[in-house]
Amino acid sequence: MKRIKINRLTGYDTSPGKVLIKGWVRTRRDAKGFSFMEINDGSCLNNIQVVAGSELANYTDIQGITTGSAVAVAGDLVASPGKGQKWEIQADTVEIISLAPETYPLQKKRHSDEFLRTIAHLRPRTNKYGAAFRIRSEMVHAVHRFYREKGFFYLTSPVITGSDCEGAGEMFRVTSLDPDAVLKQGKMDFSQDFFGQESNLTVSGQLSAEMFALALGDVYTFGPTFRAENSNTSRHVAEFWMLEPEMAFCDLSGNMDHGEELVKYLVNHALTACTDDLDLFTKFVDKNLAGRLKTLSEKTFERMSYTEAIGILEKSHKKFTYEVSYGTDLQSEHERFLAEEYVKKPVFLFDYPKEIKPFYMRINDDDKTVAAVDLLVPGIGELIGGSQREERLDVLESRMAQMKMPKEPYWWYLDSRRYGSVPHSGFGLGFERFLMMVTGISNIRDVIPFPRTPGSIDF
Repeated sequence: MKRIKINRLTGYDTSPGKVLIKGWVRTRRDAKGFSFMEINDGSCLNNIQVVAGSELANYTDIQGITTGSAVAVAGDLVASPGKGQKWEIQADTVEIISLAPETYPLQKKRHSDEFLRTIAHLRPRTNKYGAAFRIRSEMVHAVHRFYREKGFFYLTSPVITGSDCEGAGEMFRVTSLDPDAVLKQGKMDFSQDFFGQESNLTVSGQLSAEMFALALGDVYTFGPTFRAENSNTSRHVAEFWMLEPEMAFCDLSGNMDHGEELVKYLVNHALTACTDDLDLFTKFVDKNLAGRLKTLSEKTFERMSYTEAIGILEKSHKKFTYEVSYGTDLQSEHERFLAEEYVKKPVFLFDYPKEIKPFYMRINDDDKTVAAVDLLVPGIGELIGGSQREERLDVLESRMAQMKMPKEPYWWYLDSRRYGSVPHSGFGLGFERFLMMVTGISNIRDVIPFPRTPGSIDF
């Protein structure tokens, strides 16, 4: 008999008949001559009830099944007389695959997120985290589907790099040098290292994506990125996933159009493909989630310049922890005010002062601002950060000189402006932040399977 997933059994097209399921026991109780078990196999939020009668040969063993145990059940799928469930299984056989001890930490009660982070290897078995990671999986599929439908090519950009895309310097160093030898010498001689120079884990696949956009037209890279930022906030982890499309012959306005289309597509897909799991988050995590997702799905995103945004913040008379002034980067509290209180929907901010943005962003005609853009969304703040790239070789070289950046490590990047350069744009979307937005989960550690944070690399 072929195993059937529980999400199939709880669907609308189910019909009675013989079934085989395998999963984990959420609860078990005894009644006169029967043992009732709630089984979940991770395929959906719903459990299915199994009724095991005392006539089964191993009924005494069944009565000893504990929460967390793994079982295989074969029997008849029949209409259930119980409330809140359409079907149940009347067991012909119950095989105990693995019996969990009484110390199993996920008993039938609510557990705090803080506790569940300490058992990240088990938390996917809870309703909340099972739902979160099913949504994560579905959104990964939706990303690739969106770009395939639009004719983009997928690029697997390097994880190990010699370039610092953001210029922040907060990168994890990769080395094959013997630490003991380095301590004796008192310094690291990168010429003797594996790559013959300093190398790091990447903070972005953007520079690689630019090279391929200038060959294939429209590309995207989607994978893990790393930042050695010593931060323990609810918005930061050391390893996270970035979605980074790059489009040839595309200006800043087209870049914003693409970002809005992408976000709406992913949100609408979540609303149609993850209904049951999203309902859980609306009921138990964020009561306002459904309304925010509706706004994301239906309302046109606002657009305003950085200069306009600074003026709005200064005139708001709202007391911020961080002072608002032209020429400084916006803090999360400023971003959330603009999105949540002022426009009350997603808003693109564009044309930032060049002093606070990286070298590769296109200088505007005013020679004061660059064609940068951030998408701010209610509940999250910045979701997307991008720009039109500087395609003019002389301007790019001048900008690097102003920022005291050496040209040698970027010789290949400059070559792309030397040979057949064209206007092009792109952005990075923080995938974990997107998942926080879609689920209402407020801590980034809870939308990534095994979070990497300062002082913690368990699991």
